[in-house]
Amino acid sequence: MKPAPEAGSNKMWGGRFAAGPAAIMEEINASIGFDQRMAAEDIAGSRAHAAMLAAQGIISKADAAEIDRGLAQVLAEIEAGTFAFSRALEDIHMNVEARLRDIVGEPAGRLHTARSRNDQVATDFRLWVRKTIDQADAGLEALIRVLLVQAEAGAEVVMPGFTHLQVAQPVTWGHHMMAYVEMFGRDRGRLRDARARMNECPLGAAALAGTSFPIDRHATAAALGFDRPTANSLDSVADRDFALEFLSAATICAMHLSRLSEELVIWSSAQFRFARLSDRFSTGSSIMPQKRNPDAAELIRAKVGRIMGALVALSTVMKGLPLTYSKDMQEDKEPLFDAADALMLSLAAMEGMVRDLAPNVGRLAEAAGQGYSTATDLADWLVRVLGMPFREAHHVTGRIVALAEAKGVDLSALGLAEMQGVEPRITAAVFEVLTPAASAASRLSHGGTAPARVREQIARWKEMLG
Repeated sequence: MKPAPEAGSNKMWGGRFAAGPAAIMEEINASIGFDQRMAAEDIAGSRAHAAMLAAQGIISKADAAEIDRGLAQVLAEIEAGTFAFSRALEDIHMNVEARLRDIVGEPAGRLHTARSRNDQVATDFRLWVRKTIDQADAGLEALIRVLLVQAEAGAEVVMPGFTHLQVAQPVTWGHHMMAYVEMFGRDRGRLRDARARMNECPLGAAALAGTSFPIDRHATAAALGFDRPTANSLDSVADRDFALEFLSAATICAMHLSRLSEELVIWSSAQFRFARLSDRFSTGSSIMPQKRNPDAAELIRAKVGRIMGALVALSTVMKGLPLTYSKDMQEDKEPLFDAADALMLSLAAMEGMVRDLAPNVGRLAEAAGQGYSTATDLADWLVRVLGMPFREAHHVTGRIVALAEAKGVDLSALGLAEMQGVEPRITAAVFEVLTPAASAASRLSHGGTAPARVREQIARWKEMLG
């Protein structure tokens, strides 16, 4: 006969949880392993709350002063790395409060008057996300600035523009860089919009219904840099839209970073040779000495999966929750913290790669003329000079391209007589538009690739950034 299991043990968990269900509950319930990242925000909220309680006469000024002194010491210990976090105390709130009690004694027990861990964590989390948005905004600005440097240096550098990854028309390096400036500029706008919408303070909503104490929620909101207190106590503790908005904006930003990464991978390949990544952002092969692998770009390209996954994870957590707070919402932080780390690292790495990026001007010019990239310029010339309807010009150009293709030459290498064999009215002036440089320079419409337009957009962005 097999011996009976020890009382309280769980064979699924084995020796790690010798204490049985109690140990399992502690493992699943505790959040201090990750929410200690919000220590500074938690202490800032508590200091503002204590000051407000004293100002309203709810606690004495002496107790508030002791609480503030103790919280300052707790923060110093955490920043110095000497604070002992306890899993038995579950979360950052209880860890801070327990240590505060050790330092100041009885006044610590008055700190939690007129609040709950529900509004406390909602406030901490908003403060943390707000700080992260500000950091991401700064990272995006730094990236935009190095893209502007690349754009200015390459305003007249001709390269192929692609559709379907097929050579389409000549563009300029500067214009291509400015496309990403626009993308990352929109990312800044989304983050700033999210910040403005989330900048309301839940503190004072208490568990879910508000409080009977005569608190001043406007005072705590102002002390913590919020625009106003939240308007509904139920929504205050139940809302995680601010986290979802951040993750949504972060996902779109990561997608843009991934697209640029993909181009850097392609451009730096031996087949394209459009640009060279610096050694700082490339690695070698363990077996092939000739290799220079764009690992940083590839890793950034992969980060979008983690960031997008965090958005899906939190959306899934929130989708079925009734009002107000449920313990499910403890699962909001780990994916968001991971996504924020991935985004900030990706922004920093991309800034470095773009700063060091060296375009291969000769190869870009060569590639810009391949694939009959000036065919549209020929069609436009037929319309503009000969008055030909565009559909007819398109047909004539197609026949001339087929002729050049059969001869194995570029359009500019065809003889005038050969073109006139297709359309007799063509003159030698057509050759002025058949080079990639001339093609790019002619695209003077607003937002076009012409160097003049690129420089205008660079100047506009520099003025906006200040």
